[in-house]
Amino acid sequence: MKSKENLVFLGMMGSGKSSIGSLVAKKLKLDFVDIDKEIEKNLNITIKKIFEVKGENYFRKIEEQTTLKKLKLNSTVISLGGGAFTNNNIRKEILKNHLSFWLNWNDKTLLNRIKNSKKRPLAINATDTELIDLIKKRSNIYSKALYEIKCDNLTKSEIVNKIVKIYETN
Repeated sequence: MKSKENLVFLGMMGSGKSSIGSLVAKKLKLDFVDIDKEIEKNLNITIKKIFEVKGENYFRKIEEQTTLKKLKLNSTVISLGGGAFTNNNIRKEILKNHLSFWLNWNDKTLLNRIKNSKKRPLAINATDTELIDLIKKRSNIYSKALYEIKCDNLTKSEIVNKIVKIYETN
């Protein structure tokens, strides 16, 4: 494993990118960056508010700039926003230079986690069918990640240990 590589977590909103990412970072004694939190901190506004006031296109531009900047770090665990990996520039950079982990859950689990969320802009007014369509569409892109972690039937610590083991044997 090249010690400079970052571990990048991707997947649907509600898949645990932030919580798993921070646990992996702790276990490996690496820095952790949550892109959504970074954007909120830099702009001093919530993601939900950015969508409401400036719109999704504005958010995606900021997301791309922030993500590409943070990917220049070394040996860092990075948690992407749910839609970030659908961006070509972000995806190309990650696939070329970093270890990517798709936290994959079945549709029903994800739906239960996100459908009543008031802080996820794309889920607020979406129907179950629309959310399932989004999950399916994004899964086609997420599947390009270097590693797919099937999270159903695993505890948080089992998921973390699985990722750490992959990292250490690379």
